[in-house]
Amino acid sequence: MRGPVGLAPGAASGLASGALVGASRLGALAAALAVVGALPWLSGRDPALSVLRARSEEQVATPEALASVREDLDLAPTAGGQLVRWAAGVLRGDLGDSWVSGRPVLPDVLSGLAVSLTLMGFAIAVAAVVAALVVAPALRAAVRGSSRRSGGAAAALLTALPEFLLATALLVVLAVHLRWLPPYGWEGPQHAVLPALALGLPAGGLLGRLLSDAVSSAAAEPWAATWAAAGTTRARLVGGLLLRAVPGVAPQVGMVLVGLAGGAVAVERIFAIPGIGRTSLGAAGAQDAPVLQGCVLALLVVGVVCGAGAALLRRVVLGRALRTAGLSVAEPEGARGWGARAVPLACAALLVGTTVAGLLRDPYAPEHSRLQVPSLALPLGADASGRDLLARVGHGAASTIGTAVLVCVLAAVVGIAAGLLPRLSTGPVEVTNAAPPVLAGLVTAAALGPTAHGAAIAVLVVSWAPLAAHTSALVTEARAQPHVRVLPLLGVGRARLLLVHVLPDVLPPVLRHAALRLPGIALALASLGFLGLGPQPPAPDWGLVLAEGMPYVERAPWAVLAPAASLVALSVLAVTLSSLGGVTRWRRTSTTSSALAAGTSASTSHGSALAGPSGAATSTTEPTPQLPSSTATPPQVDTRP
Repeated sequence: MRGPVGLAPGAASGLASGALVGASRLGALAAALAVVGALPWLSGRDPALSVLRARSEEQVATPEALASVREDLDLAPTAGGQLVRWAAGVLRGDLGDSWVSGRPVLPDVLSGLAVSLTLMGFAIAVAAVVAALVVAPALRAAVRGSSRRSGGAAAALLTALPEFLLATALLVVLAVHLRWLPPYGWEGPQHAVLPALALGLPAGGLLGRLLSDAVSSAAAEPWAATWAAAGTTRARLVGGLLLRAVPGVAPQVGMVLVGLAGGAVAVERIFAIPGIGRTSLGAAGAQDAPVLQGCVLALLVVGVVCGAGAALLRRVVLGRALRTAGLSVAEPEGARGWGARAVPLACAALLVGTTVAGLLRDPYAPEHSRLQVPSLALPLGADASGRDLLARVGHGAASTIGTAVLVCVLAAVVGIAAGLLPRLSTGPVEVTNAAPPVLAGLVTAAALGPTAHGAAIAVLVVSWAPLAAHTSALVTEARAQPHVRVLPLLGVGRARLLLVHVLPDVLPPVLRHAALRLPGIALALASLGFLGLGPQPPAPDWGLVLAEGMPYVERAPWAVLAPAASLVALSVLAVTLSSLGGVTRWRRTSTTSSALAAGTSASTSHGSALAGPSGAATSTTEPTPQLPSSTATPPQVDTRP
């Protein structure tokens, strides 16, 4: 049977799918460009007045002065007219001239982007080493036949380290005290070490934790037991586990690359690195809209490229498995025992105790000496204004954690809903991933002003996309399972297929991912407060408390220790809780566990017993270099159709 234009049904469906994805990308990019082009008008303030105030605070804003500014900058009288002019300039490769310096914007944007991409390369190397160290225990356990995960406290600790706090600590210890590395500037590779560590350690912790979960899930699938029973070498089994784990994590790699390139505004600011993040923050502070527009546009392009590259990597790795129903979704067993529960219980007790004790105190009254040392009466000491730090951290917990939980829940709902429609959500996800929370905070602050609600909206705008990408990847794999592919032939509708047969497989790992994102959301809120884009003084926000204590971290470390420890405890609690109580999709008997533990000791090439859907057919061919087939169903494995 041929399609409406003489094409086979499969080809016609593929063309329609590609057209839908292309329309999604074009529509999302057009919407993002419209927002970027309208930046000067988002605040409702006349751009000519902003330029006049940036040039001189004393000059009176008369109609004649404003008209002179409009003529000088060639500003259109309306937002729509200026948007058309800006878009036409972008198509010509002209981003306009700076409102402050008068120089062309494009050279400055390209220069800052080159610096940020170079720094990203160093940070990727650090992240790769950290991720390898984090995933090594999961690989070792999988090869030995165990699918249980650790509580993930080490990875959670790495993920919880705020970049701006870690950067300050590295600056004080390694550059100021020990004088091992230069503290500021961008003149050679030695200047990239400290900022690369500040960026790469948290990124490596996040990627390593996600990859560990993916490896544990892959080890619970029947093909792993089949390979082990067939005597596959240990190295080959490890390669197969990594090959199976990469597709689900590939979208997160693209997001981390974007975050490293454009989200390190605070790190670039601390180390005085002339990257695109620091350039955009400076442009926002100076109300230089053309430069800010150019920076945001450059980050959008980088984000789309990284997203497309991650999608291509995933498609290449999955390859034949997506077309031959050779995929399954498995969940590893959750961590069990008192040892696994001790860490989250300790973190929860620390947070609850600090919050309750702090809520009984006044966070605003300057009743103590400046930077008073901790004592029995003042357990966490006092800040630079003489205010009780325990009170400020306790009251700040209610706002920071409460807002983070609310944003996390909303992001999970939006992300799962969008991920169930992967073709329609491709464009919005790729474009949203290109906007780090700081840039979203800049845009939101331009429209709503620096407020707590504006910071929450900014973080929500960019937090749903990673969950949507993860959901989309899992939906694609779940729909490729044999029992799901046959359901439409049995009359099962699209909605029922997604909600009843796909969503139960997808929901557990995405919810754990959302829990893993909770500390990142809290850190994003704290970073916006740290940069002055969130709650304003004297609010006891954790980000503000950190910012107020940073100038005194060398002689009064307790000024930043309390809020930093609270953020770390929150992160460890979220990640260790997400590791408990996993539901096992594929359950092994003791026979298959022994096969995984002992069957990888062979040193020669062995065949792999690949059973068909009914388990009747057997092959002795070499394990395929493509994605490991999950249709292998040895007698010892109990599968659920």
